[in-house]
Amino acid sequence: MPSKLSRRDFMRVCAGSAAVVSLSGYLLPYMAEAAEAGAPPVIWLQGASCTGCSISFLNTVNPSIQDVLLKTISLKYHPNVMAAAGDLAIQDACYKIAAENKGKFFLVVEGSVPTGAGGKFCMVGEQNEQPIMFDKLVKDIGSQAQAILSVGTCSAYGGVPATSPNPTGCKAVSEIVKNVPVVNIPGCPPHPDWMIGTLAHVLLYKDIPELDSFGRPKMFFNTIIHDNCPRRQYFDNAIFAKTFGEMGCMLELGCKGPIAHCDAASRQFNNGVNWCVKCGGVCIGCTEPEFPAWPMYERMPEMPIAPAITATVDQIGMVLGGATVLGIGGHLAGNVMTGRIGPHKDEKEGDD
Repeated sequence: MPSKLSRRDFMRVCAGSAAVVSLSGYLLPYMAEAAEAGAPPVIWLQGASCTGCSISFLNTVNPSIQDVLLKTISLKYHPNVMAAAGDLAIQDACYKIAAENKGKFFLVVEGSVPTGAGGKFCMVGEQNEQPIMFDKLVKDIGSQAQAILSVGTCSAYGGVPATSPNPTGCKAVSEIVKNVPVVNIPGCPPHPDWMIGTLAHVLLYKDIPELDSFGRPKMFFNTIIHDNCPRRQYFDNAIFAKTFGEMGCMLELGCKGPIAHCDAASRQFNNGVNWCVKCGGVCIGCTEPEFPAWPMYERMPEMPIAPAITATVDQIGMVLGGATVLGIGGHLAGNVMTGRIGPHKDEKEGDD
């Protein structure tokens, strides 16, 4: 295997691995070589989270998490996988590592950052007999990092902890640390490949990958679920499921596939075995900044997209997808005008 992987080949592998091979397994030799050459340290902090992102990360299959931690990533601090704990661990593995490698390490943050009550909703240790607030820890460590990886939707956009009325004042990491590049890797939880693939990029090239307008790596979040959904044929033929278990597109059941940006439909979870829609559920749009502030299992409200043409918020979101705007715009308008999508028949009658 060649000792170097060009950025172009890296992007191609990231996009193609979803249907061919394990991305993490393919990148392992390159990551190991980078580690031998002196991989930058990685510090992983957890705030207001369920630890689901760490669980997803630990569930990487090829390579195993043992190979990732011992052979490829110089992980200096992670509260779930390290033996040390408490104040000394924070001092030695966080503050000390950050100070010794200022501008040369990467910070991973899992979970949103509570700022209410002076940060007292999330205290992670003590320093000089005073509590360490998580928001202060993120600022102190993050301000010294080369870049920050916000893992999971909570860290990237606020997520579940930041939903209204948000009494703890939870915020996204990008709202806490300024003047340091932040890479958002959303998902509830993110796919292991998204996390390890992004880490691989920073290890191999010592900088962050190309991002979209919401700070997500384009190599994983440049497509929408709707494009590769196995139920797409039902949408194109105006066959919509009314209850779970029925054949048909699940747009009427609240599916957010038309606005969800990620490659889960082709990459799939559990080592390529299954994913949300394949197992009979709807896409809840967990990679989007608005998640979860919308009805999970209800059809989205109607909105006008042109004179005499209405579409759901899902469909409007598709137009906001950037690169796909022209094709999707025509696709939407055509389907709305032919009656495949748009107001229900009873809704039209009720308006008269």
